[in-house]
Amino acid sequence: MRIAVQMDPLSSIDVSGDSSWMMILEALRRGFEVYHYHPDDLSFDTQAGIWARMSLLTMQKAALEGVPSLSDLEITEPKNRHLSDFDAILMRQDPPFDMHYLSATYILERLPAHVVLVNNPAEVRNAPEKILAMDFPDLMPPTIISTDRAALESFRAEHQDVIVKPLYGNGGIGIYHLRPEDDNFSSLFEMHQAHWHSPIQMQKFLPEVSLGDKRILLIDGVAVGAIDRLPAAGQVRANMHVGGSAQKVDLSPRDQEICARIGSTLRELGMIFVGIDIIGGYLTEINVTSPTGIQEINRFNDVQIESLLWDSIVQHRHQRQGNRS
Repeated sequence: MRIAVQMDPLSSIDVSGDSSWMMILEALRRGFEVYHYHPDDLSFDTQAGIWARMSLLTMQKAALEGVPSLSDLEITEPKNRHLSDFDAILMRQDPPFDMHYLSATYILERLPAHVVLVNNPAEVRNAPEKILAMDFPDLMPPTIISTDRAALESFRAEHQDVIVKPLYGNGGIGIYHLRPEDDNFSSLFEMHQAHWHSPIQMQKFLPEVSLGDKRILLIDGVAVGAIDRLPAAGQVRANMHVGGSAQKVDLSPRDQEICARIGSTLRELGMIFVGIDIIGGYLTEINVTSPTGIQEINRFNDVQIESLLWDSIVQHRHQRQGNRS
């Protein structure tokens, strides 16, 4: 198979925790042709179609069989290549989900149907992670998305203890815990509007976050592993980017219920690889842009999530080839 990975610069990879790194390594181990390009290298031409300046990635077999480092990766000079010539394209650039991200989804969705896109760019655009979860209100804690200050203040007055998030944020950035006695909402609201230029998501605070924010990875709507992310001392954010730590965890009956409820929707939308967040038995987010957690789940459960993912992508490719014949 011929694979293109649309992601941030390779130099930004943290090989000890990056999920995209694991996907690239597994593709190379399978003998796939693997290319990398940055979203800024993507072009849509009336004559040439959709193409990108991309580099071929290779690695010696001895390095692949050991514990590869970024220095083991051999990267060619970038050349223009047509994306319609590829079997699969992974959208793995980090959010935020801004106009730049949005534009890439508009372009990629115009590729022919035989190209497997992970995930479906049209549905990624139509269902950003914090909004997609709102389709399952009975699985979520009380939540509001709004730019209306009065509506947000009313929600806070009802629920008292709340979490405030930028709607299109990522990695725990811009998340605040407002306790009932906190009088900083006005300043926080003004800062969000000035910096994020997007609606605010406000949720009832779940004190169970101190016991863990569970990340569950799903492939084709089926749960394949989970970890608990514990906040650092003095934090309510459990994201690894801000000091959260991972621990082994099993799926509870409630987790399984949530996965079963959302699984068919994810499959219908073409969301092949998804990460969901659960706190205290409540669904808080459905991450469809660039979900992480592969390495942590692999370590605790002696599995290879990246191998399961490529098995799925290969199967999708075979199905599409059959549909073309």
